[in-house]
Amino acid sequence: MSEVAVRGGPAAWRSMVGTGSEGAGQSWAEAGLDPRRALQLGLAAIWLLDGVLQYQPAMYTRAFGQMLAGTAAGNPSVVARPISWEASLFDHHVVALNTIFATIQLLLGLGIAIRPTVRLALAASVAWSLAVWWLGEGLGGVLIGGASPLNGAPGAVILYALLAVLLWPADRATRPRFPAARAVGAHVARALWLVLWLSLAYFAVTPANRAPGAVSGMISAMTDGEPHWLTGLMKGGASLVTGADLATSIVLAVALAVIAVGVYLPAPAARATLLLAIVVSLLIWVFAQALGGILAGGATDPNSGPLLVLLALAYWPARMAGQAGKKEIAP
Repeated sequence: MSEVAVRGGPAAWRSMVGTGSEGAGQSWAEAGLDPRRALQLGLAAIWLLDGVLQYQPAMYTRAFGQMLAGTAAGNPSVVARPISWEASLFDHHVVALNTIFATIQLLLGLGIAIRPTVRLALAASVAWSLAVWWLGEGLGGVLIGGASPLNGAPGAVILYALLAVLLWPADRATRPRFPAARAVGAHVARALWLVLWLSLAYFAVTPANRAPGAVSGMISAMTDGEPHWLTGLMKGGASLVTGADLATSIVLAVALAVIAVGVYLPAPAARATLLLAIVVSLLIWVFAQALGGILAGGATDPNSGPLLVLLALAYWPARMAGQAGKKEIAP
C-alpha cells in the first residue's frame, strides 16, 4: 500500500489520481508520479547509452568513417554528398570529432535528466537527431528501398526527435488522455503514431523485404560477433521463417497496421494494441536487431526496439478516479 494512501486515506488517494475536471497528468505530477517525467528520464538514459557507446575504441578508427560513408550509397546526390563529405572529415580528424560527437550525446542525456535544462536539451536533441538521421543514417535508407522495421527503419535516431516533441514539458489540455497528448494534443499525437506505424507496415512489404530469403537473411546477417546464447536465439528465429519470408512480411505488416490504428480505439482495446506494439518491438530488437549490436561492440545506439517501447508507453491511456468510482479515459 502506498504511503500517501496510508497517511491521507481516501481523500489523499482522490487527490493523487485526480477528480472531476482535474487532469490525470496534472494530479500525477502533484503526487510526484508524473508519467511524462519518467518517460523523459527513459529517453535521457538512452542518450547517455549512446554517448557511452560512441566512446568505444572502434569509434576512434577509420571503421567509423567507413560506416558513415556506407550510408551514402544509393541515396540521391543531394543526400549523399554531405554524407561523403562528413565521412572524409572523420577520416582526417576522427579523434577530435568522435569525442565531440560522443560528448554531445552525453550532454543531451544529462540535460534531459536535469529539470532546469530539460527544455533546452529536448530542443537540442531534435536538431541533433535530424542531423544524425541525415548525415549518420542516410535518412534511414527510406529512399533506397532497403528500409525495414527489422533493421530499424525509418532510422532509429528520428525516433529520438519524435519522442522529444511528444514529451515536451508543456500542457495543451487540462485532461490529457495519455502522456504523449499533453504537449501536442491528442489529435496530433495520434496522427504522428499512425504515420509512423503505417510507414513501418509499408516498409515490411516492400519488394526488397518480401523477396525470398529477405527476412531470414537479414536476421542471420546480424549474428556476427554476438554472444553464443543470442546467436542461438537468432539462428532459431531465422530457421523458423526460412522459406516463409513472404508470409512473415505480410503477418508483420498486418500486425503493424493494427498497432497503427490502435490508439483510436477505446481504452481497453488501445491497451491491447499498445501491448502488441511492445511485444513486437522487443521481438524485433532481440531476433532481428541483436539488441542493437551493443554486445558485439561497434554499435552506436541500441537501434529502434527500445525507442518504440518507450513510444508505446507514451501513448498508454490514463486512468482517473472520480468521486463516484474509477473511470477510464479513452485514448
